[in-house]
Amino acid sequence: MIPHEEQRTVKWFLLFSYIIVIGYDVFYYYLFPTFIDRTNAGSHGTFVYITYTVLTIIIPIFIYLNKIKKHYMLKYVFTISYIFSTLLVDIFTYYGRVESYTSGNVVEVFLILTLPLFINTRYFWIVSLGVTAKYIIIGIILKTTYVIIPMLLIAILSIMAFFLLVRFQGYVRAISKSYDDQLEGIVKGVIATLELKDPYTRGHSERVASYALLLAQELGKFTKDEQKSFYYACLLHDIGKVNIPDQILMKPGMLTKEEFEIIKSHPVVGEQAVRNVEGIKDSICVIRSHHERWDGKGYPDQLTGEEIPLLARVSAIADAFDAMTSSRSYRAAMPVEEAYRRIIEGKGTQFDPTLVEDFKKVFPKWVEFHANFPGIQEYKLERRV
Repeated sequence: MIPHEEQRTVKWFLLFSYIIVIGYDVFYYYLFPTFIDRTNAGSHGTFVYITYTVLTIIIPIFIYLNKIKKHYMLKYVFTISYIFSTLLVDIFTYYGRVESYTSGNVVEVFLILTLPLFINTRYFWIVSLGVTAKYIIIGIILKTTYVIIPMLLIAILSIMAFFLLVRFQGYVRAISKSYDDQLEGIVKGVIATLELKDPYTRGHSERVASYALLLAQELGKFTKDEQKSFYYACLLHDIGKVNIPDQILMKPGMLTKEEFEIIKSHPVVGEQAVRNVEGIKDSICVIRSHHERWDGKGYPDQLTGEEIPLLARVSAIADAFDAMTSSRSYRAAMPVEEAYRRIIEGKGTQFDPTLVEDFKKVFPKWVEFHANFPGIQEYKLERRV
């Protein structure tokens, strides 16, 4: 939920930033000299085109970051580029004629006042310290104390913004925790309902989600919000099985070809059931594609290799491992060592070969989790009896 809000906020922020940059310069360099100060319009704007050049160059960067869904980086690129370019403009414009130096602009005030909107402490410090550092550098190079005035203004505005930021962060944490608790409760309630249909799958979804999260964390490619969404999607990876008749789902023997085709429908059914659920839809590929194979022999779409979404490839290994190490109506659980061997054998055929190497690293954590999962020994005992 928060990432989507930030995406919209950043887009509006960039739009208004460019409008304010252009509007301020038009007023300062043209309207103000002509109608108020009665001087030559544009006489102080010789180097202002440095800023426009930099802000034009970074537009393709914005497009690229938006394409790869790194929206949170947009504000950093704009802010750092603007501060750096205006630093150069001020130095080139006033070097050697410090007596005419003027400092500060409405764009910097806008940057400070919008800091609480992003609820990001790191961004707050980058902006406030970045603007302050700009004036310190200008003061040193131009040898002027006039920069103290904008620095004091920036400090006052930053303090106000910081109090608002802390307040907003408190609200967001409270709302986020409440939302997460409700979503997790609903997800686990749905899973409990599914497990009533097949008692041999008790705990399967929770174990798969935990295994998959450990492997995803080993990759180091996902933010906390992405990991959270991934975890919930893994909990619901088999939700489509609610549509499978009990006589097929719990059949003790081999399935017929027709029965297996019905089983193979559960990823699509599951995706359709939860595709609009906020907090999960970014990882919906896990539900649809966790039965795809690296060699293209999986289902439902027969995707091959990297056509399969990365998160789905991660969950496929976790799902296979838990399926092998859990008792089913038609067989007993395998030892974890045997499951490990079979996953290694599936490298490059059933599973992503790179992820299998990461699986080797995280395997000891999986074994520990498997041994300590509540009731796992009881499930095995029930199956033996």
